[in-house]
Amino acid sequence: MLAPMTAYVCPRCQVHAPDSSLTWCCPRCRGPWDLEFTAAPVSLPSLASRVNSLWRYEEALPLATEPAHGTQAPHVTLGEGRTPLVPLDGAVSAKLDFLMPTLSFKDRGAVMLAELARRLGPRTVLADSSGNAGTAIAAYCARAGLDCAVYVPEATSAKKLEQIRAHGARTVVVPGDREATARAARAAADEPGVFYASHVYNPHFLHGTKTYVYELWEDLGGRLPDTLVLPVGNGTLLLGAALAVEELLAHELVERRPVLVAVQAEAVAPLAAAFRAGAAEPAAPAPVRPTLAEGIAIPAPPRAARILRAVRACGGTFRTVTEEQLRAAQLDLARRGLYVEPTGAACWAAVRAAPERPGTTVLPLCGAGAKTGLAA
Repeated sequence: MLAPMTAYVCPRCQVHAPDSSLTWCCPRCRGPWDLEFTAAPVSLPSLASRVNSLWRYEEALPLATEPAHGTQAPHVTLGEGRTPLVPLDGAVSAKLDFLMPTLSFKDRGAVMLAELARRLGPRTVLADSSGNAGTAIAAYCARAGLDCAVYVPEATSAKKLEQIRAHGARTVVVPGDREATARAARAAADEPGVFYASHVYNPHFLHGTKTYVYELWEDLGGRLPDTLVLPVGNGTLLLGAALAVEELLAHELVERRPVLVAVQAEAVAPLAAAFRAGAAEPAAPAPVRPTLAEGIAIPAPPRAARILRAVRACGGTFRTVTEEQLRAAQLDLARRGLYVEPTGAACWAAVRAAPERPGTTVLPLCGAGAKTGLAA
């Protein structure tokens, strides 16, 4: 039996909509949806016998089937999740999310969007991306047998374009930057029969990325690290992490919140600037400047206010990294046997540049170096 469908709600306007519809944003303010869903507590001892994918945390996922134990699993999965946690340096460990099926952490959210789309049966699935999210959506739509189109900026890596097309998705190359691509995709998303698999606007994506923290909790025997260092562009991994922490606290499965340290590229850092100014959200989009960390170069994140609240609520902070620090961190990781793309090296760059925080720290390595190569 399928779990009951949940509902969308606009956090600003309190407008509601069923998530059985193809609506992708609040019709009043055009802002992103939240999801009205209450997670149940996950039983740590039971996890050993469960499916080896993120669907193992069925109690916490809005689209899980009942039951999802043993060999039974939801229709859409590529065995995503359960990525290794390895020591990096001292009390700092790295979670190797670049070992996901499409080589980035975006698989965590893409599997949720593809499962939702499979149930809704749209004419086509549409996504926009600088590469990794589009690749993940294309792969999971292929797995689900869904027609898919991915809008990408003209500067997208040729290797990422090749991967998207190999999964059978159509690519729409948009002149201009990431924001121009997002605008073009949102215009197309309003057409009849289109499911907009937006990793920014659809909150099911956040319920997928929250499994990053559930896996840490499982791997550490029911504990969480003292500090989580997370890359932030649109903030989907950080917001998912914050969501998981709140759920684990609510069910008394952990005793305290980890500190969230959000990392942005110095070249495009609207959230870091707003945080330092004590603002609730950025006053205006950040200037768009070239950066190696293309995956987090977002001048106007739609969930900016929520990201800033999440970081402040745990006593966290923002750090920015330079292009030279990104290059050096990527090369340093490669020399340690970990080949990641420049965006994936941002958190390690931030940790290397700042005094070590007390206690244990975990950072994600989000995208494989094979997608882009070494930074020039």
